[in-house]
Amino acid sequence: MISRNLLFHFHYYMLCLLISFHTKFTSPVNFLSSYCVNTTYNPNSTTGSIYRTNLYSVLFALSSNASRTDTGGFYNISTGNDPSNTVYGLFLCRGDVSTDVCKECVASATTRVFQECLNRKAAIVWYDECLLRFSNETIFSKVDSTAGVFLYSVQNVTGPGWYAFTRVLVDLYNTAYQAANDTRGKKFAFQEGNLTTFQRLYTLTQCTPDLSADDCGSCLSEAIGWLPTCCTIRVGGRVFLPSCNIRYELYRFYNSASPAPPPLSNLHSFTGAPPPSSTKGKGRRPLRGAFPIAVPLMGVAFVLFIMTLVFLKRRSGKRHAAMAQQGATDGVAEILTAESLQYSLTEIQIATNNFSVDNKIGEGGFGRVYKGVLANGQEVAVKRLSRSSGQGAEEFKNEIVVVAKLQHRNLVRLLGFCLEGEEKILIYEFVPNRSLDYFLFDSKDSEKKRSLNWSRRYKIIGGIARGLLYLHEDSRLRIVHRDLKASNILLDGNMSPKIADFGTAKICGVDQSVGNTNRIAGTFGYMAPEYTRCGQFSVKSDVFSFGVVILEIITGKKNSSFYVSEDSEGLLSYAWKHWRSGDPLALLDSSIGDSYLKNEVIQCVQVGLVCVEEEVSKRLTVASVVQMLNNSSVTLPTPHCPAVFRRHGSEGRVEELEVDQSNTERISAPSYVNEASITEPYPR
Repeated sequence: MISRNLLFHFHYYMLCLLISFHTKFTSPVNFLSSYCVNTTYNPNSTTGSIYRTNLYSVLFALSSNASRTDTGGFYNISTGNDPSNTVYGLFLCRGDVSTDVCKECVASATTRVFQECLNRKAAIVWYDECLLRFSNETIFSKVDSTAGVFLYSVQNVTGPGWYAFTRVLVDLYNTAYQAANDTRGKKFAFQEGNLTTFQRLYTLTQCTPDLSADDCGSCLSEAIGWLPTCCTIRVGGRVFLPSCNIRYELYRFYNSASPAPPPLSNLHSFTGAPPPSSTKGKGRRPLRGAFPIAVPLMGVAFVLFIMTLVFLKRRSGKRHAAMAQQGATDGVAEILTAESLQYSLTEIQIATNNFSVDNKIGEGGFGRVYKGVLANGQEVAVKRLSRSSGQGAEEFKNEIVVVAKLQHRNLVRLLGFCLEGEEKILIYEFVPNRSLDYFLFDSKDSEKKRSLNWSRRYKIIGGIARGLLYLHEDSRLRIVHRDLKASNILLDGNMSPKIADFGTAKICGVDQSVGNTNRIAGTFGYMAPEYTRCGQFSVKSDVFSFGVVILEIITGKKNSSFYVSEDSEGLLSYAWKHWRSGDPLALLDSSIGDSYLKNEVIQCVQVGLVCVEEEVSKRLTVASVVQMLNNSSVTLPTPHCPAVFRRHGSEGRVEELEVDQSNTERISAPSYVNEASITEPYPR
C-alpha cells in the first residue's frame, strides 16, 4: 500500500510539473476539442483511488515516450492488474510533424485532459498535431467511432461547387487507400492534386498504426462519410474520429518534406477540370463540440457512387453549356450560372435523410415534397420532380426562372435548386404551418378551423392580395400565376400567407397583360371561364381565382365540395344567392363565432363576388383590391351574377387540355418561358 501511494505521489507531482510548465509557457500546438465519456470514478474510494493512480501512470508514460524517435509518433500502454482498475492509453502524432512537435503536443494533451475531463474513466483530446486518449476498456487494435469532431472553413467554394466536392471525395478515397495500405506501418498518407486549372487540392488521411488495413479503410470511409454533413461547399474541412482523421485544404497545410508513401499503381484517378474559380481569404468557424457518430460504413459502393456522379455531372455539364447558349430563348442560362443557388444531390440527400418517407410533407402529379435540414441547420422544403413526368424538365425550368426572380414577404422564397442527371429538385424556405386548405377544409379537426379566427382570415386575404399585386405590377416581370388556390397558399409561423407553386406561371412582357394558349393547365373551380373556354389568360384570370379563394376563406367551404350532382349549386352561386337576399353574413364560417367585424365581412364578400364576375372587364384589379382592403371609405362596385360552372365530381386537375381557338379572336400572345401543365406538390 505504501509503494502504491509513493507511486501515486511521484506520478502526481511529475504531472503537476508538466501542468505548471504548460500554464506558464504558451504552447505552440493547437488544441481543437475534447470528448469526455459520461462514466466517472470516485477518487476517494478504494477502486477509484487505484484507477486514478494507474491513470497518472499511463499519462506520465505517454508524455515520457513522446520524445522517442523510434515510436514513429504512436505509442500505447496499459496499466492495472484487475479489469476494474486497468487503464489503457495511447497517443498519435500527425505523420508529418517532427519529434519535438510531437513531444510538445502530447505533453500539452496530458495537461489538457485533466482540465477538460476530470474524474472521467475515458476521454479523448484532439489537437491539430496529435490526439491523446485513455479508457477503462481496451482501445488497442480496434476501430472506434463513438465520438468525433469536424471543422470546416467559413469560405465557400466558388464556381462549380458540385465538381469541387466530388473531386475532394475522390482524392480523399485515394489518399485513404494509400494510408490503409502504407507499407511503412505508419497508416499515414497525403496527396496533392488539381482541383481546377489554377487551384491545388491537398488531402491527408491517417489511422492509428495498430489497425489492420481493412479496419483503417473502414474508419477513413466513415470519416469521409461525415463530410457531406459539414463541407460540401467549403474550401477546407476536417473530421477527427478516435481511430483516424482526414483533412483537405486548398493550401499546403502539412510538412511536405516528410516522405510520402509511394504511389499505388491500381489507384483510380479522374482527369479534367471545370473552369477556374476564384478564392477569397479564408477563416475558421469555431469548432463544433464532440458528436455521437451513427453513419454506416460505405466502402467500395460509395466510391462507385462518386464515380457515377462524376460521369453524370460531366454529361449534364455539357447539357448545361448548350442550354446556356440558348439563354435568349429559354431564359434558363442566368439561373444555371447562378452557382450560389445550386446544391449538390449529396447535400440534398443528407438534408432529407435520402428522401425518407418520414420526411415527406406533400405529393402531387409532378413529384413529392420533403422537409429537410441543410448543413447550416436551416429547415427547407425540397420539391423533387418526378422522373417519369414528361413535362418535368419544363416545369422545373419554369419554376426556377420565375421564383428565383421574386422577393416578397407573401411569396414563398426559392433558396436553390439541383439539376444532376435525371434529378430535378427545388429547395424552398420551409413554411411550418402547411397550407391554407389544411386549416379551412379539415372537417375532422374543428380546432384547426377555430384557430383561423376572423382577424387572421382578414389578414390572410390582404396578404394574398399584396403577393398578387407584386406578381402583376411590382416585380420586374409581369407574372400570371394561373393556379391560385387554397392549397397553394402556405402559412408561416405567424400565419402570414405565402403564394407557392409557380410551375404553371406565365411570364409576360411588362406592357402585356393578356395572352392565349392552346394548352390549359390549372384546377377546375378556380379557373376563369374565358381561360377554360378559349385558353385566354390574363392578370384578371388570377383575380377570378383570388375571388374564389376569398369566398372559401369566408365560408370555410371548398368550392369543389358543392358539386355533388348536376343540379347542385356551386360556391359562387351560393354566395350570390345570400348577397341578393341581403344576408351576406350567413355565408360566414360558423366556427368563427361572434368575434368578427360586420363591415369587414360584408366588404370581403363584395370584393370576392366582383372578382368572379363573368365579364372580364368588370372584375377588379388586384391594386384596387389592396386599396379597398386598406381603406374602408373606398366605394366598392356592385356585384353582378358570377360565372357558374357545372361539372361532376370533386375538384379536378387539368393537364394539357387542348382548346379549339379557330373561332375565337386571336390576341397577340405575350412572351413567356414555357407551356407547362399543372403541378400539385405542396412546397412547405
